[in-house]
Amino acid sequence: MRSFPAAGKRTAERADVTAFEMLTRALIGIAMESIHVEGGQVSPPQFRLLLALDALGRVPSSKLAAQLGLAASTITRMVDRLQRAGLVQRGTDPRSRSIVTVELTASGSHLVASVLARRHERLAAVLDRMSPPRHAAAVRAAHEFTSLKGDAIALGGNGPVPL
Repeated sequence: MRSFPAAGKRTAERADVTAFEMLTRALIGIAMESIHVEGGQVSPPQFRLLLALDALGRVPSSKLAAQLGLAASTITRMVDRLQRAGLVQRGTDPRSRSIVTVELTASGSHLVASVLARRHERLAAVLDRMSPPRHAAAVRAAHEFTSLKGDAIALGGNGPVPL
């Protein structure tokens, strides 16, 4: 019979997993900070949508929903808000007017570029404080870790989900 720890107690943690959990928190913190520094005009899920559009270009809303793993109705509500903010625009596919497309506006593209530039600055500031051998090892480890795609839900079919 399997026993479970009492409420409030943790089982012994693996040091390697704990280190990556702390790395996850640091990276998410940098990602969140980069979004909020830009005036907090979008939420993290909305920024994920903008980042996906930046990569995909003009795309049917159904493809955007599939890419983000979200329901079509969720995409519709998010696009409504982002369109009111002037960050995305809807259109139609020239081959079928029933297909609704979504794309970034110039303001949306500027916001994505600005957030990513700030994120890159923050990441570079941390990496620049590492010794050259540790820096090189960290880059190798990051490439290897992301290439393994161990968690299909978190990583999605094409790599890490945008954040």
